[in-house]
Amino acid sequence: MKSLTRAAQALSDETRLRILNVLTVKECCVCEVIQALNISQTRASRNLRILYDSGFLNMRNDGLYTLYSLKADDGSYYADLLEAARKDMDGNAVTQKDLERLNLARRVAPASSSVYEQSMGD
Repeated sequence: MKSLTRAAQALSDETRLRILNVLTVKECCVCEVIQALNISQTRASRNLRILYDSGFLNMRNDGLYTLYSLKADDGSYYADLLEAARKDMDGNAVTQKDLERLNLARRVAPASSSVYEQSMGD
């Protein structure tokens, strides 16, 4: 029951729901999430960590990047919770704008001075 409580708490935040929505489209690094949601690096990293710790995400390293993706639909309650969240976000103006920005997002090396400021300037 503890894992279900943790999962439900993870879904209780709009930013985390928006991140899940973006990850339904493709695997992303933190810099892509920053650009898609137009949020700070700290906020993106903190919320990705919560989603990962709650059991919703896979995480893997690829060179300089840590990439996040949704866990495969394995028939667990995680899949049911994600489906409920997807239904709620379908057609939402904010999440649609996130997906539009995701199409323009690009991976920026972590050593860059400020991914957030660079994404705002483009």
